[in-house]
Amino acid sequence: MSQISPRLNLPFLQPSQAQKHVTHNEALRQLDMIVQLSVASVNASNPPVAPDQGETHALGAAPIGDWVGQAGMLAAWLDNAWHFASPDTGWRAWDESAGQMKIWDGSGWIELPMATQNLNGVGVATGYDATNRLSVRSPATLLSHDGTGHQVKINKAGASDTASLLFQSNWTGHAEMGLSGSTAFSIKVSPDGGSWTEALAFDPTDGTASGAAVQASA
Repeated sequence: MSQISPRLNLPFLQPSQAQKHVTHNEALRQLDMIVQLSVASVNASNPPVAPDQGETHALGAAPIGDWVGQAGMLAAWLDNAWHFASPDTGWRAWDESAGQMKIWDGSGWIELPMATQNLNGVGVATGYDATNRLSVRSPATLLSHDGTGHQVKINKAGASDTASLLFQSNWTGHAEMGLSGSTAFSIKVSPDGGSWTEALAFDPTDGTASGAAVQASA
């Protein structure tokens, strides 16, 4: 029978072992060190002068002092001595100094990978919903170029559907421009968000204009 557990290296009680409480307490100490892991610092190199009981640090590549030779280890101050444990790939720890979760990837503590494909929605300083899957609350929104130019594309499923920009005041629509129910570009206005007037529309074939804003024929 092995004397330690395969994953957390916890000592097992052995048959006919004397002072079993010592081994048991050592296993509890190890669990207390690594379960619900929270570290005072990541990539630490210099031991603090007066650490608190239970204070834990994730050591960097070149620790000094009492931490010499313990690169990449977890160091916990327990019962007036430093105790060390080796993190395993996938372990998570709360980085108290940075205020964020970190994960051990086998060689260093990194930020948790974030999935950015096929998200249900994104809310920036606000919440999204099933219709507005991208919601932004901000004084301004910047879309800049990567290279020489930039395009904003609004696509609709079919000619009779809508692809437009709606301008609101206190959540009531007062102006809309785009492809509303056809492939002709139009601008509509409304005093109350209920009744709309097509102010200007351009025929997609010949470019001729029509609508309430046209005061005389060509």
